[in-house]
Amino acid sequence: MLNPQELIAQTLIINSGDIEAKRDEIKAYFNQTYDSYETLFETLKSDSAFYERPCSLRHPLIFYFGHTATFFTNKLVLAKLLPGRINPHIESMCAIGVDEMSWDDLDETNYDWPSADDVRTYRQQVREAVNELIDKIEFTLPINWQSPMWPILMGIEHERIHLETSSVLIRQLPITSVQTHPLFPTCPSHGNAPANYLAEVPAGEININHTDPSEVYGWDNEYGHHQATVKGFKSAAFLVSNQEYLAFVEDGGYEKPEYWDEEGDNWRKFSPLKHPTFWVKKNHTPQGSIKAWYLRCMTEEIPMPWNWPVEVNQLEAHAFCVWKAQKTGTPIRLPSEDEYLRLREHSQALNFKQQANWNLQKYASSTPIDENKTGDFYDVLGNVWQWTATPLYPYEGFKVHPLYDDFTMPTFDNKHNIFTGGSWISTGNEINGHSRYAFRRHFFQHAGFRYIESDADVQTKFSTYETDKSVSQYCEFHYGDDYFGMENFAKKYAEIAINAIKQDADFSNTADLSVLEVGCSVGRASFELAKYFNRVTGLDFSARFIQIANQLQQNGSIRYSIPIEGEIMDFKSKALTDLGLIETASRCQFIQQDAANLKPHITGFDMVLASNLIERLYDPAKFLKDINERINPKGLLIMVSDYSWQQEYTDKDKWIGGYKDSLSGENVTSIEGLHAILDEHFECISTMPSIPSVFRVTSRNFTLNDSEVTIWKKRT
Repeated sequence: MLNPQELIAQTLIINSGDIEAKRDEIKAYFNQTYDSYETLFETLKSDSAFYERPCSLRHPLIFYFGHTATFFTNKLVLAKLLPGRINPHIESMCAIGVDEMSWDDLDETNYDWPSADDVRTYRQQVREAVNELIDKIEFTLPINWQSPMWPILMGIEHERIHLETSSVLIRQLPITSVQTHPLFPTCPSHGNAPANYLAEVPAGEININHTDPSEVYGWDNEYGHHQATVKGFKSAAFLVSNQEYLAFVEDGGYEKPEYWDEEGDNWRKFSPLKHPTFWVKKNHTPQGSIKAWYLRCMTEEIPMPWNWPVEVNQLEAHAFCVWKAQKTGTPIRLPSEDEYLRLREHSQALNFKQQANWNLQKYASSTPIDENKTGDFYDVLGNVWQWTATPLYPYEGFKVHPLYDDFTMPTFDNKHNIFTGGSWISTGNEINGHSRYAFRRHFFQHAGFRYIESDADVQTKFSTYETDKSVSQYCEFHYGDDYFGMENFAKKYAEIAINAIKQDADFSNTADLSVLEVGCSVGRASFELAKYFNRVTGLDFSARFIQIANQLQQNGSIRYSIPIEGEIMDFKSKALTDLGLIETASRCQFIQQDAANLKPHITGFDMVLASNLIERLYDPAKFLKDINERINPKGLLIMVSDYSWQQEYTDKDKWIGGYKDSLSGENVTSIEGLHAILDEHFECISTMPSIPSVFRVTSRNFTLNDSEVTIWKKRT
């Protein structure tokens, strides 16, 4: 068993040192992380607790128990450091689906969760594989984004994030499902809260210039350049305590819509509770004659510690500030991210990290708000995260890491607000001084807030122009102009698919058919298909592409920038209305999925389309062998491919064509490879003329492609 000190993580320096010593440090850091995460789940009373839903918006804990190990496997396979998957079933169930989209959109009906023992076995297999990789990977210092050691660090820091988020879910389980644990003690100190007061924070500059390589591991949103001038303001000395927040509750704050913005009021109406989620009102005496407040901690309920920080979501924090501003007649609000950074610098809080209640170096709970002082302020770091008024946005120079394109990009939507400072269980990257984390405003974490007094304007909306080069190019490819007289590629192959099924005698009513597009990119063909089919599902591995498709479906339009030449950009806006696609867009569903490892419930389709997909898969044969399980008898499979095999995407021994046979020396074409795999379950009923397409790079640089179309009918 671990001892409490072994839960504390020392920041891993990755830009200096001896190679072999650094290898040992990384290995120790990995195993400590893995041990800590598994130890956290010892707070569950039995394995049955793995399958309870902590709340309606989250998966049961078995998903998260398997998810972090699955993440290692996925990223290491993608980086070509592992030769293949370890347990495809667990990896298909536990790969995707961490962040809910709305209050009530999580559908659990299609999940056949693995047993807890199966996941434990899987985790051990992943542990052994990662340890072996750490032992043998050749790397140099500094460790940067291109280093083969980077995916290992990515997996470690990802698991440390889930150490915290899983502790929140455990905290939301019924108290009868959890048990105390000696490595996760609750702070015994509590009493009445000191009166909060405001202290001055003078004006100052924010200057961020964070580049790769860095001294410590970082997520993509941390890198770039940012400068700002922050006006002077007054800040609450303390985090808002349970006692200070009680006044808002007792004044009917949860009953009065005037304190809540539109989003907050919708959530207020949805939530059955009229107080913070972790507050519990229960009988104070055995006779039940007196009601008293208790606080739900991770593994126990204790009499309300009024001098601990209150824990609420961002919507509640904002409503409190509106209420307090009205009561005091002063401009009270949440700080911006820049104002928090100015407070942190002014208080010199980063010089007092060892005092902070974080990194599990004190308790597995909050502590009194007046214990950790830096300058005129308390808990600038640690205890609970602190909500800000700032939605997450990219710094200038932001780039997406190719191994984890959906860490930040889906959150640049003005719906995820930044919180800062860290909590009692924040470790690793979360507390290195550079980190930037954001969650949906209704999200619950170990998070509270402090308020400031300022009449300065706060930016709460940022441009959502898509600026990522790859995504913008595909937006133009799908929705932009036609070039050199060539018809839109996605529209063309959607028309071919529609005509194919219309001409098939086995299908008389297209409206009743279910269609799947695998590799849907940013969604144009799926929207075209929805004009004729009532049920269209689009899948893509890239969360960025799926985000664009969902944005189009929800808002009807997108904005993106494409290069004219060099740094000169053209900004474009496209709407589904202009393309005649808006009326039927609701028939589409867009989901992020790995085409070579689809979840079991993705099945029962009358037609499947795959356009220029197999050449981008790490295991195209597995996709082709499994796709028959997704298609109904007599259903159609339409393959559109340019057969541009590249080792960048697919190891050469995984190509299904475009190579010379090692025994005969004869050429093996891709169409021969398709027949070799598909003929068992399908009959090729048509090979159609190729579809040409033009892919715009800049205003004077275009790529011409030619994709063959084959239509296959599933045998009965």
